[in-house]
Amino acid sequence: MKVLIVDDHPLVRKGITSTLSFEKDIEEVLEASNNEEAIRQINTEEPELAIIDLYLGSEYGLEIVSACKKKGFKTKFIILTSSLKREDYLKSKEVGVDGYILKEAFVEDIIYALNLVRRGKQFIDPEIIKYEIASQSDNNYREKLTPRELDVFVELGKGLSNCEIAQKLYISENTVKKHVSNILSKLGLEHRTQAAILANSLSNY
Repeated sequence: MKVLIVDDHPLVRKGITSTLSFEKDIEEVLEASNNEEAIRQINTEEPELAIIDLYLGSEYGLEIVSACKKKGFKTKFIILTSSLKREDYLKSKEVGVDGYILKEAFVEDIIYALNLVRRGKQFIDPEIIKYEIASQSDNNYREKLTPRELDVFVELGKGLSNCEIAQKLYISENTVKKHVSNILSKLGLEHRTQAAILANSLSNY
């Protein structure tokens, strides 16, 4: 796998490159410091993954993602940033990034995100999901879900499986699956792990 690191700070790039060099599946790590360099590297080197900082001096990293998607490049994009700005996260979702990770994340989490995205999945830093909860009211979520969906949502936050939820709420496992699907759709989530983190965080507010 070939990976491109896009950050305007040389020390940050070297740090990430050093971390990734220990991964046996990563054959080559490329570097770029601005939008023009990044787009040129993606065009000529065709990396499978690009890890991009949101703020590259006076430039905005998401412009790289937008430009490359318009050109039809197959590279997958992960945002690695220290920004907790809600608008940055929403813009990232809008342009279709494959991952969003905070720079404060553990190295293991970054490697996990890379491998997940490489397999076609999406990874959103759990802290971002918690931040989303903190920035919106409890009632906002309660208004979106039916009473039964709320019951299932709460049990998801406890880490229960569909089978365990079905037994606890005296409903069929198939019904639980339908409720989980509705919950993900209504709350704009990709998978049940996000719902579980969301529900668990919600109980603390």
